[in-house]
Amino acid sequence: MYKKLFFAALLSALSLFSFSQKKDLNDVKFVLETFRLALISGDKNQLTALTSPALSYGHSSGIIENRDAFIESLSSGKSDYVSINISNETIELYKNTAIVRHNVQAEVNDNGKPGLLQIQVLLVFAKTNNGWILVARQAVKPPVAA
Repeated sequence: MYKKLFFAALLSALSLFSFSQKKDLNDVKFVLETFRLALISGDKNQLTALTSPALSYGHSSGIIENRDAFIESLSSGKSDYVSINISNETIELYKNTAIVRHNVQAEVNDNGKPGLLQIQVLLVFAKTNNGWILVARQAVKPPVAA
């Protein structure tokens, strides 16, 4: 009888863990889409709510910005995403951390100059009492095919 109770409890715990993981994964996917749309709109309040005060935002050019510089660049129009397409996305969850990798193809209009951006991005999100927030982002240029 104790064996049956033990296995029932174990099965219950595993299914709760699985449910929690699935909910976290769905929450991260929602935040990723919300962040993508905020990058396009440049909405200062939304970008602030989605990012950590200690944000480290690395560009493929090597420039690294803190949260204030990142948000100012987007909200002022200095950096302007017209459209953003995401592909090859992977999400790994580790307790209260999500590591996201994807490819980005974007139309930009930086300083009034239209262009096409193709980068690979690593995003790190942390789960807080208020939901998932971006704590770090690093972009790199895709490798040149040999």
